[in-house]
Amino acid sequence: MVLNRIWFGMFLIAISLGFYKTFVLGDYTVMKEMIDSLSSSAKVGFELSLYLTGAMCLWLGIMQIGENGGAIRKLTQAVTPLFSRLFPEIPKNHPSIGSMMMNFSANMLGLDNAATPLGLKAMKELQDINPEKDKASNAQIMFLVLNTSGLTIIPISIFALRSGADSPTEVFLPILISTFIASLAGLVFVAIRQRINLFNGVVLSYIGGLSLLIGLMLFYVVKHPSQGEAVSVVVGGGIMFGIIMAFILLAVRKKVNVYESFIEGAKGGFNVAIGIIPYLIAILCAIALFRASGALDGILDAIRWFVLSVGLTVTEWVDALPVAFMKPLSGGGARGAYVEVMSNFGVGSLQERIAATMQGSTETTFYVLAVYFGSVGIKKTRYAVTAGLFADLVGIIAAIIVSYIFFG
Repeated sequence: MVLNRIWFGMFLIAISLGFYKTFVLGDYTVMKEMIDSLSSSAKVGFELSLYLTGAMCLWLGIMQIGENGGAIRKLTQAVTPLFSRLFPEIPKNHPSIGSMMMNFSANMLGLDNAATPLGLKAMKELQDINPEKDKASNAQIMFLVLNTSGLTIIPISIFALRSGADSPTEVFLPILISTFIASLAGLVFVAIRQRINLFNGVVLSYIGGLSLLIGLMLFYVVKHPSQGEAVSVVVGGGIMFGIIMAFILLAVRKKVNVYESFIEGAKGGFNVAIGIIPYLIAILCAIALFRASGALDGILDAIRWFVLSVGLTVTEWVDALPVAFMKPLSGGGARGAYVEVMSNFGVGSLQERIAATMQGSTETTFYVLAVYFGSVGIKKTRYAVTAGLFADLVGIIAAIIVSYIFFG
């Protein structure tokens, strides 16, 4: 399993570097920092799991109302023509289609807390039709890669972090363009491996419709730049609350007990959250140790030296790379790296704008793979890691180029 090699490699590099700094360089503080990082990351992982439990109970409860009221079935029917071509292994009108659609919608709206429980529910439903329970199916890989490519239409969290900028929403367009490119890259990669025809008329019409929707939103924001943040909050909250109300009203119309339905779904959220604690702590500890050992700083210095040695004078993007390195591993780690870039170079600097675009253009690939696959006992991930990292790489490159076009 690729995650096993990466996890082992991060520990090996971090500990080796720690011994080198201690016994060769005489830095006797690094070992304490590394030990402290393990303890603190384990605590963070457990606390995050407890926080996630509440979010899972909430959103799985709402999803249960949607299922009992028939809303999920209607949503499933609407996207079945597209999903039947991207996920040919999934039976028609299978409940996983509705869960995946809700997960994608939450991700596009920047609602990470809502996306995770919905994604875990979709993964469990896909596992029910997976013939090899310890091996990722084609449908599970396609779902995870589209998930980790991180298509975001409304990056609310980025706007919140940039609240001190003159125009917090100035990175909206670069993020949208970069994340759309990353998502297409992930889709094409998996489609080639699974021999899915993307030139089918139905697939092209759905992708074209999404492109039109994004284009209209971009047009409005460009015409009314001062309203960008308000539009993001209103549209994001309006769509999500609209979905919740539609679920409830349809359920009431069918004389469904919405309260009991919510409780029924929420009970499952607790069990799922408890199950992912070991996987979450494992990946967070590896990341924390890697950072505390100084390995990440060494990688950045090497990249900067290489860029300068080949004659490139544009190096601002190197200072934003900690975000790129951390985002596939940990959303919290990437957020911390972004805040550090913001503190060192200032809000509105080119480095900060590039970092913000990176933050919004990629997803926590290893976190998603570890948690999602771990929740259903998948051990053989096949090419899921490669495909996810490819989409991340394309997203990072796109973020750098687009940022220089807009702000350079």
